[in-house]
Amino acid sequence: MTERLRLGAPGVYELPDVPLRVLTGERMDVCAFVGVAPRGPARKPFFHEPWAPAPCAEGQPVQRSVPVVVESWSAYQRLFGGFEGPGLLPYSVASFFENGGRRAYVVRIVHDYGSGNPSNDAGVARARLMGVTLPGGVPLWLRARNEGTWGNKLSARMSFSARPLAFDPGTATATSLALARDTELPAGSLLRLTLAGGTQVLSFVADARNEWDPESGVTVLRATLASSVGGVPELAEIVEGLLTVDDGDGRTERLERLGLASSHPRWLARALVEQSELLYPDERPDKVWVDQELVLTPALAPCGTEPFTGGEDRYPEIIPEDFIDTGWTPGDECPGDGVQSLADTAEIALLVVPDLYSPEPLVAVEDVVSPVSLAGAEFAPCVPLAPAPEQAAPVPELKGLQLNPELPAELDTIIALQQELVTFAEQCQSFIVLLDVPPRLNTRRVLAWRTKFASAFAAAYSPWLMVTRRDDQRDAIIRVNPSAVAAGIIARRELESGVQYGPANVLAEGVVDVTDRLASAQHDTLHQASINVFLRERDGIRLTAARTLSLDPNYRQLSVRRLMTLLCRVLERQMQWVVFEPNNGRLRGEVRQLLRTYLRQLFLANAFQGAREEEAFFVRCDETLNSRQVVDSGRLIAEVGVAPAEPLEFLVLQIAREGDGTLRVGG
Repeated sequence: MTERLRLGAPGVYELPDVPLRVLTGERMDVCAFVGVAPRGPARKPFFHEPWAPAPCAEGQPVQRSVPVVVESWSAYQRLFGGFEGPGLLPYSVASFFENGGRRAYVVRIVHDYGSGNPSNDAGVARARLMGVTLPGGVPLWLRARNEGTWGNKLSARMSFSARPLAFDPGTATATSLALARDTELPAGSLLRLTLAGGTQVLSFVADARNEWDPESGVTVLRATLASSVGGVPELAEIVEGLLTVDDGDGRTERLERLGLASSHPRWLARALVEQSELLYPDERPDKVWVDQELVLTPALAPCGTEPFTGGEDRYPEIIPEDFIDTGWTPGDECPGDGVQSLADTAEIALLVVPDLYSPEPLVAVEDVVSPVSLAGAEFAPCVPLAPAPEQAAPVPELKGLQLNPELPAELDTIIALQQELVTFAEQCQSFIVLLDVPPRLNTRRVLAWRTKFASAFAAAYSPWLMVTRRDDQRDAIIRVNPSAVAAGIIARRELESGVQYGPANVLAEGVVDVTDRLASAQHDTLHQASINVFLRERDGIRLTAARTLSLDPNYRQLSVRRLMTLLCRVLERQMQWVVFEPNNGRLRGEVRQLLRTYLRQLFLANAFQGAREEEAFFVRCDETLNSRQVVDSGRLIAEVGVAPAEPLEFLVLQIAREGDGTLRVGG
């Protein structure tokens, strides 16, 4: 390392940092869920301000599909709500975390009404903040963070605080104040100034900078006011805002020390955009206030919002096309909508789309209010009856997603949608899409469904599972897609043992029963067709297999495909330092050493076959592969070969009867 130093005169020299080059693992337990929720990030707006996130494409008004990471069921509930909607998304995410998952991305699907359609901006609750205005008396409007009736329960209240500000009265003028140089007073701060006679006025700070005061001989902070206040201030106070928000369902927010002008670093609109999970500033052509300032009275009276109105749940309008962005192609600079919004999310290793179609309502709608009669065999005085309990309004169904797999034409539509998911997974080649075998199909039709898929980046699960949850107001058994439970099991096995172990032979948590109990012959048939089956056993519901839908026997096992994906991720993401390095023998030797060290770790973790390293993997990066022609073209070639270990699926025992009548069992 001392060879890298330029030594001159005798002295102490700082040893330059040597980059630590080592290959480590990548997460393979993260799952993405795409479905329907009653609330949650969707149609994320873009604000034309320097501090606001810029759209990926010029003129893009909103981002319809927004991947959001959650690391617990409670984190999901905070953003997306609970089980009150008609979709399977919350049940799927809950099952994932219950079965061992720790990190998930969630994409909420809302209907696309087409570019420029005003319906895209509808369905969001809005309200006016009373007691404050913008210049010219323009009202200030707030809007719910996203669409849904949940926003109609919102309420917000804004209060103001004033704390003393020390300044030098001898150098104060009607347009400026001299403060201690370490005073925190950013531009855009609002001051309440008390003039002679007790008159109070409000003024914003236009600029605050350090300058030399020749009279005192020290540097002071000179605060310039936006306009003359008509006299020399005797007292000064800094005014800040506090916004409290309540969504009516137990979620609250406090945004403190808010600035009241757009030039302030804690400007109210900026704090809403960057910090709030409940509100956005309502920036519409007739209600633009993101780059304005608030008009208050010196009394600083607190204010609140009118009731929020306009929030709508537009579940019936969602259609399968909202899940698939047909205009997206691999290599696009901007992510698409629907599942394609996950194209640039490098973490995900699994994809589940629970609401791709709706085979049946979550719960059958029943009339729970029955007429009461006191009629009897004898005449009697009429007895006044208590009013009947009001029946809750049913949640609108996913009419646009309803497809019955028992009907051949609709089954074909389901297959086409699932094939779109598989195509997307093959284009990305970084995650596995977990498919659900459509419910209510007999074995023959399941096998016919199986013939439509041949991909190592897809796995299929059957049958659908029954769950019930204490925190679900429906108080009913819900049929949940099995892929969600399988995703949790895969994540748990990855975290506990590593990607090389088959994620199967595990009891599912939180599952009551299966919708279809398969006989042994049916199970045998489906397993040979690479359909991963959940079976009801004495101890519970067990996932019995972990196969892909590949026709290539080398990629039959899900663990093998995931192991190869892991290797590709590690090499692609952690070998970028090779670019622009001198392409010589030293570099090739370092590459060989790094690759061998990492593969040796996997070998010791039982990821490969073979009793010795030579039988398990090889690495080549020498002059034979990197000829002078290759080097002159600026390329570096390395070959890596591995022999993945396949999970053990069958134990074969041989029973023989000896001549003396005894039985011998061997395996």
